[in-house]
Amino acid sequence: MPDLLEAIEIETGPQPRAAVILMHGLGADGHDFKPVVPHLGLPETVPVRFVFPHAPYRPVTINRGFVMRAWYDVYDVPDAGGGRQEDAEGVRGSQAQIEALIERERARGIPAGRLFLAGFSQGGAMALHTGLRHSERLAGIIALSCHLPLAGTLAAEASPANRGVPIFIAHGTDDEVIPLTRARHSRDRLLELGYGVTWREYPMPHAVSAEEIRDLAAWLREVLGPRA
Repeated sequence: MPDLLEAIEIETGPQPRAAVILMHGLGADGHDFKPVVPHLGLPETVPVRFVFPHAPYRPVTINRGFVMRAWYDVYDVPDAGGGRQEDAEGVRGSQAQIEALIERERARGIPAGRLFLAGFSQGGAMALHTGLRHSERLAGIIALSCHLPLAGTLAAEASPANRGVPIFIAHGTDDEVIPLTRARHSRDRLLELGYGVTWREYPMPHAVSAEEIRDLAAWLREVLGPRA
Protein backbone atom coordinates (compact mmCIF):
# COMPACT_ATOMS: atom_id res chain seq x y z
CA MET A 1 0.00 0.00 0.00
CA PRO A 2 1.49 3.41 -0.96
CA ASP A 3 2.08 6.16 1.58
CA LEU A 4 -1.03 8.22 2.29
CA LEU A 5 -1.30 11.50 0.43
CA GLU A 6 -1.48 14.65 2.50
CA ALA A 7 -5.04 15.93 2.58
CA ILE A 8 -7.32 18.60 4.01
CA GLU A 9 -10.45 17.43 5.79
CA ILE A 10 -13.79 19.09 6.58
CA GLU A 11 -16.58 17.42 8.54
CA THR A 12 -20.12 18.73 8.30
CA GLY A 13 -20.97 17.28 11.71
CA PRO A 14 -19.66 15.01 14.47
CA GLN A 15 -19.09 11.30 13.80
CA PRO A 16 -19.41 11.37 9.98
CA ARG A 17 -21.43 8.55 8.45
CA ALA A 18 -20.42 9.22 4.85
CA ALA A 19 -17.33 10.53 3.09
CA VAL A 20 -16.41 12.30 -0.13
CA ILE A 21 -12.85 12.05 -1.44
CA LEU A 22 -12.50 14.93 -3.91
CA MET A 23 -9.48 15.28 -6.19
CA HIS A 24 -8.41 18.67 -7.55
CA GLY A 25 -7.36 19.55 -11.09
CA LEU A 26 -3.95 19.93 -12.69
CA GLY A 27 -1.72 22.46 -10.93
CA ALA A 28 -4.16 23.08 -8.07
CA ASP A 29 -4.20 21.46 -4.62
CA GLY A 30 -6.60 20.23 -1.97
CA HIS A 31 -7.56 23.76 -0.96
CA ASP A 32 -9.23 24.35 -4.32
CA PHE A 33 -12.67 22.92 -3.51
CA LYS A 34 -12.90 23.63 0.22
CA PRO A 35 -15.20 26.65 -0.38
CA VAL A 36 -17.74 24.42 -2.14
CA VAL A 37 -18.71 22.44 0.98
CA PRO A 38 -20.95 25.08 2.65
CA HIS A 39 -22.77 25.67 -0.65
CA LEU A 40 -23.85 22.02 -0.83
CA GLY A 41 -26.22 22.64 2.06
CA LEU A 42 -25.94 19.11 3.42
CA PRO A 43 -28.03 18.57 6.56
CA GLU A 44 -26.55 17.69 9.94
CA THR A 45 -28.66 14.51 9.98
CA VAL A 46 -26.07 12.87 7.72
CA PRO A 47 -22.62 14.17 8.76
CA VAL A 48 -20.14 13.90 5.88
CA ARG A 49 -16.34 13.94 5.93
CA PHE A 50 -14.81 15.68 2.90
CA VAL A 51 -11.25 14.65 2.11
CA PHE A 52 -9.28 16.89 -0.27
CA PRO A 53 -5.96 15.18 -1.07
CA HIS A 54 -2.98 16.94 -2.63
CA ALA A 55 -1.70 15.26 -5.80
CA PRO A 56 2.05 14.53 -5.94
CA TYR A 57 4.40 16.94 -7.67
CA ARG A 58 5.59 15.78 -11.09
CA PRO A 59 6.83 17.31 -14.36
CA VAL A 60 4.01 17.84 -16.87
CA THR A 61 5.05 17.43 -20.48
CA ILE A 62 2.38 19.63 -22.04
CA ASN A 63 3.51 22.46 -19.72
CA ARG A 64 7.14 22.18 -20.91
CA GLY A 65 8.06 19.84 -18.10
CA PHE A 66 7.18 22.33 -15.37
CA VAL A 67 6.82 20.56 -12.01
CA MET A 68 3.36 20.92 -10.48
CA ARG A 69 0.77 18.93 -8.61
CA ALA A 70 -0.70 16.43 -11.07
CA TRP A 71 -2.40 13.06 -10.87
CA TYR A 72 -0.65 12.00 -14.09
CA ASP A 73 1.43 13.45 -16.90
CA VAL A 74 -0.24 15.02 -19.94
CA TYR A 75 1.57 14.33 -23.19
CA ASP A 76 1.47 16.46 -26.30
CA VAL A 77 1.89 13.44 -28.57
CA PRO A 78 -0.93 12.05 -30.75
CA ASP A 79 -1.75 8.36 -30.64
CA ALA A 80 -2.63 6.13 -33.57
CA GLY A 81 -6.30 7.03 -33.31
CA GLY A 82 -5.75 10.77 -33.52
CA GLY A 83 -6.18 11.38 -29.79
CA ARG A 84 -3.46 12.09 -27.25
CA GLN A 85 -1.24 9.45 -25.73
CA GLU A 86 -2.06 8.78 -22.09
CA ASP A 87 0.18 8.33 -19.07
CA ALA A 88 -1.14 4.92 -18.07
CA GLU A 89 1.58 4.43 -15.46
CA GLY A 90 0.78 7.76 -13.81
CA VAL A 91 -2.96 7.10 -13.82
CA ARG A 92 -2.52 3.69 -12.22
CA GLY A 93 -0.07 5.05 -9.67
CA SER A 94 -2.57 7.68 -8.56
CA GLN A 95 -5.30 5.03 -8.54
CA ALA A 96 -3.30 3.12 -5.93
CA GLN A 97 -2.92 6.26 -3.82
CA ILE A 98 -6.66 6.96 -3.97
CA GLU A 99 -7.37 3.34 -3.04
CA ALA A 100 -5.22 3.89 0.06
CA LEU A 101 -7.43 6.85 1.02
CA ILE A 102 -10.52 4.69 0.57
CA GLU A 103 -8.99 2.06 2.84
CA ARG A 104 -8.29 4.70 5.50
CA GLU A 105 -11.96 5.74 5.45
CA ARG A 106 -12.95 2.10 5.93
CA ALA A 107 -10.61 1.95 8.92
CA ARG A 108 -12.32 5.06 10.32
CA GLY A 109 -15.76 3.47 10.05
CA ILE A 110 -16.99 4.62 6.62
CA PRO A 111 -17.85 1.59 4.48
CA ALA A 112 -17.40 1.74 0.71
CA GLY A 113 -21.17 1.97 0.28
CA ARG A 114 -21.14 5.36 2.04
CA LEU A 115 -18.17 6.80 0.18
CA PHE A 116 -18.12 9.00 -2.90
CA LEU A 117 -15.18 9.54 -5.22
CA ALA A 118 -15.25 12.98 -6.80
CA GLY A 119 -13.03 15.32 -8.72
CA PHE A 120 -12.55 18.18 -11.15
CA SER A 121 -10.65 17.92 -14.45
CA GLN A 122 -7.73 15.51 -13.84
CA GLY A 123 -9.28 14.77 -10.45
CA GLY A 124 -12.60 13.89 -12.07
CA ALA A 125 -10.81 11.61 -14.49
CA MET A 126 -9.22 9.85 -11.52
CA ALA A 127 -12.58 9.53 -9.76
CA LEU A 128 -14.01 7.76 -12.81
CA HIS A 129 -10.97 5.58 -13.40
CA THR A 130 -10.62 4.47 -9.78
CA GLY A 131 -14.29 4.23 -8.88
CA LEU A 132 -15.31 2.05 -11.81
CA ARG A 133 -12.49 -0.39 -10.98
CA HIS A 134 -12.93 -0.44 -7.19
CA SER A 135 -13.71 -3.91 -5.86
CA GLU A 136 -16.54 -2.83 -3.51
CA ARG A 137 -19.71 -0.94 -4.35
CA LEU A 138 -19.27 2.80 -3.76
CA ALA A 139 -22.00 5.29 -2.91
CA GLY A 140 -21.34 7.30 -6.07
CA ILE A 141 -18.90 8.92 -8.47
CA ILE A 142 -18.80 12.66 -9.26
CA ALA A 143 -16.85 13.76 -12.34
CA LEU A 144 -16.72 17.48 -13.15
CA SER A 145 -15.23 18.95 -16.35
CA CYS A 146 -13.25 15.85 -17.26
CA HIS A 147 -12.99 12.83 -19.53
CA LEU A 148 -12.73 9.06 -19.07
CA PRO A 149 -9.05 8.05 -18.98
CA LEU A 150 -7.79 4.72 -20.31
CA ALA A 151 -11.25 4.15 -21.77
CA GLY A 152 -10.02 1.28 -23.89
CA THR A 153 -9.22 -0.86 -20.84
CA LEU A 154 -12.40 -0.22 -18.86
CA ALA A 155 -14.50 -3.06 -20.27
CA ALA A 156 -11.87 -5.60 -19.20
CA GLU A 157 -10.99 -3.96 -15.87
CA ALA A 158 -14.38 -2.75 -14.62
CA SER A 159 -15.48 -4.04 -11.23
CA PRO A 160 -18.84 -5.89 -11.30
CA ALA A 161 -19.55 -4.34 -7.89
CA ASN A 162 -19.81 -0.86 -9.41
CA ARG A 163 -21.76 -1.65 -12.57
CA GLY A 164 -24.76 0.12 -11.06
CA VAL A 165 -22.99 2.89 -9.15
CA PRO A 166 -24.66 6.34 -9.45
CA ILE A 167 -22.52 8.64 -11.61
CA PHE A 168 -22.87 12.44 -11.84
CA ILE A 169 -21.00 14.03 -14.76
CA ALA A 170 -21.09 17.76 -15.52
CA HIS A 171 -19.31 19.81 -18.19
CA GLY A 172 -19.15 23.33 -19.53
CA THR A 173 -20.32 23.98 -23.08
CA ASP A 174 -17.49 26.51 -23.51
CA ASP A 175 -14.72 24.39 -21.95
CA GLU A 176 -11.49 25.30 -23.71
CA VAL A 177 -9.34 22.75 -21.84
CA ILE A 178 -11.38 19.57 -22.28
CA PRO A 179 -13.76 20.10 -25.22
CA LEU A 180 -17.40 19.23 -24.69
CA THR A 181 -17.20 16.71 -27.54
CA ARG A 182 -14.54 14.76 -25.65
CA ALA A 183 -16.63 14.72 -22.49
CA ARG A 184 -19.69 13.58 -24.44
CA HIS A 185 -17.64 10.81 -25.99
CA SER A 186 -16.67 9.64 -22.49
CA ARG A 187 -20.31 9.76 -21.40
CA ASP A 188 -21.36 7.76 -24.45
CA ARG A 189 -18.69 5.14 -23.76
CA LEU A 190 -20.05 4.69 -20.24
CA LEU A 191 -23.59 4.38 -21.56
CA GLU A 192 -22.44 1.79 -24.11
CA LEU A 193 -21.00 -0.26 -21.25
CA GLY A 194 -24.32 -0.11 -19.38
CA TYR A 195 -23.57 2.51 -16.72
CA GLY A 196 -26.27 4.88 -15.51
CA VAL A 197 -25.12 8.48 -15.88
CA THR A 198 -26.68 11.71 -14.66
CA TRP A 199 -25.37 14.16 -17.28
CA ARG A 200 -25.44 17.95 -17.01
CA GLU A 201 -24.16 20.71 -19.30
CA TYR A 202 -23.72 24.35 -18.27
CA PRO A 203 -22.87 27.54 -20.19
CA MET A 204 -19.41 27.93 -18.67
CA PRO A 205 -15.70 27.41 -19.46
CA HIS A 206 -13.39 24.99 -17.61
CA ALA A 207 -14.84 25.98 -14.25
CA VAL A 208 -17.60 25.35 -11.70
CA SER A 209 -20.88 27.27 -11.64
CA ALA A 210 -23.48 27.98 -8.96
CA GLU A 211 -26.14 26.10 -10.94
CA GLU A 212 -23.84 23.08 -11.17
CA ILE A 213 -23.28 23.09 -7.40
CA ARG A 214 -27.05 23.28 -6.79
CA ASP A 215 -27.64 20.29 -9.07
CA LEU A 216 -24.81 18.36 -7.46
CA ALA A 217 -26.17 19.09 -3.98
CA ALA A 218 -29.60 17.77 -4.98
CA TRP A 219 -28.04 14.63 -6.48
CA LEU A 220 -25.95 14.05 -3.34
CA ARG A 221 -28.97 14.36 -1.08
CA GLU A 222 -30.90 11.90 -3.23
CA VAL A 223 -28.11 9.32 -3.23
CA LEU A 224 -27.45 9.71 0.49
CA GLY A 225 -31.06 8.78 1.16
CA PRO A 226 -34.22 10.10 2.82
CA ARG A 227 -32.48 11.34 5.99
CA ALA A 228 -30.47 13.76 3.82
